[in-house]
Amino acid sequence: MSKAEDLAENAAVNSALFELTQSSEAATVASLREAVDLFVRRYLDEMDGEMSTDFYDLVLSEVEAPLLKAVMEYTRQNQSRASTMLGLNRGTLRKKLKQYAIDNRGPAL
Repeated sequence: MSKAEDLAENAAVNSALFELTQSSEAATVASLREAVDLFVRRYLDEMDGEMSTDFYDLVLSEVEAPLLKAVMEYTRQNQSRASTMLGLNRGTLRKKLKQYAIDNRGPAL
């Protein structure tokens, strides 16, 4: 396969993924990697050539906060289980929960 064919195939895949996220079936994206790739590329396209000096931190914070929240919910607010699952020290997890203002006192009643 030539380089041009590879580029065309990648463009077709990216186009298909973009269209998928526009539908109600966005949750069917094949992998987390593909979903992140898709949304990062879309964000960069929307920047329209503008430069950002903190893009890395922006992306990480946008991914890390919902990750922490979901894992805390999954572990029923158990910091020990969550820190093990995430591969983080419990103190680091506490710091990150505070950083993102994630309430870890338990589910709301």
